[in-house]
Amino acid sequence: MNIVYRVELSQDERLELTALLSGGKHAVRKVKRAQILLAADAGSSDGEIETQVRVSGSTVYRTKRRFVEGSLEAALAEAPRAGAERKLSGKEERKAS
Repeated sequence: MNIVYRVELSQDERLELTALLSGGKHAVRKVKRAQILLAADAGSSDGEIETQVRVSGSTVYRTKRRFVEGSLEAALAEAPRAGAERKLSGKEERKAS
């Protein structure tokens, strides 16, 4: 069963995403997620979003799901990644190189 998540942005959310895209330095992943949400709100299909934003279908699906089930912040935020803790602090790392 395929679940279709419909993105309906409020005017404030739309303005926030537009402002995010219009200037400043932001992580590429965050910018792409903002583009996905704006395109979904405009009525683009998942396939169209994939080609416009140049992301995979799973990225479109996950971003839309996080927005619908959570919030705008949840959809844009970077989740913590699994992995080993850093062995060197930033200062120690600079000294080593």
